[in-house]
Amino acid sequence: MMLHFTKMHGLGNDFMVVDLVTQRARLDSERIRTLADRRFGIGFDQLLLVEPPSRPDMDFRYRIFNADGSEVENCGNGARCFARFVLDQRLTARREIAVQTAGGNLLLKVAEDGRVRVDMGAPRFNPGDIPLTADGESHAYTLDVDGETVTMDALSMGNPHAVIDVESVDHAPVTTLGPRVETHPCFPRRVNVGFMEVVSRQHVRLRVFERGVGETLACGTGACAAVVSGIRRGLLDQHVDVTLPGGTLSIEWAGPGQSVIMTGPAERVFDGRIVI
Repeated sequence: MMLHFTKMHGLGNDFMVVDLVTQRARLDSERIRTLADRRFGIGFDQLLLVEPPSRPDMDFRYRIFNADGSEVENCGNGARCFARFVLDQRLTARREIAVQTAGGNLLLKVAEDGRVRVDMGAPRFNPGDIPLTADGESHAYTLDVDGETVTMDALSMGNPHAVIDVESVDHAPVTTLGPRVETHPCFPRRVNVGFMEVVSRQHVRLRVFERGVGETLACGTGACAAVVSGIRRGLLDQHVDVTLPGGTLSIEWAGPGQSVIMTGPAERVFDGRIVI
């Protein structure tokens, strides 16, 4: 069958977006891995599926699959692309869009300039919600990683995140320490690993090693997690610019129990079709 798709990116974090409202397809993990290959397929960090909602108060269901074929709970950069996609494809005329995800519901708002503001929901810190195997809640967990002691914060933004402070992201061990923390036994569903450099109380630099993908040019939920971690430890103010290799996101958080608000761009690259 012929499958229509759109290639999009949010600050270089790239996606294959597929409308499963007006067309039908079954994409298993093997097929997703083939499509994700940058030499033999389309090439992407994540596959985003637009599906009809299962609840009457939601506009769409939003599903996310990593390049390795694993389904994940949330993706902030993908959420912005999702919002632009359903508007561009005329699946909705609304600029406030409510979507279901495996990690909770999101509210997406598309501004006239095309930037998208996403209510990412409230972060969760209980180890069982992350999930993380730990005796109790903390913002300074220590891990033994192959004999090396690593101190980190951990929380959920609908998906699991570890945040590690570094003096400089330019020299951070993203590609060496990142995969070892991602697959550490204390994270039963693996974890996204953020390396954060605090520049000022309103600005951080960040690199993220994403589970099932590797290092990406940007990670929306990773930016949210890093800012939340910094705010709750007294390092940051409530409104912070996060500079990632692919560009900058604006993150706001008013404190425990409040939603994290992420604002940033979403870009269409091209439309295509492929036989599957």
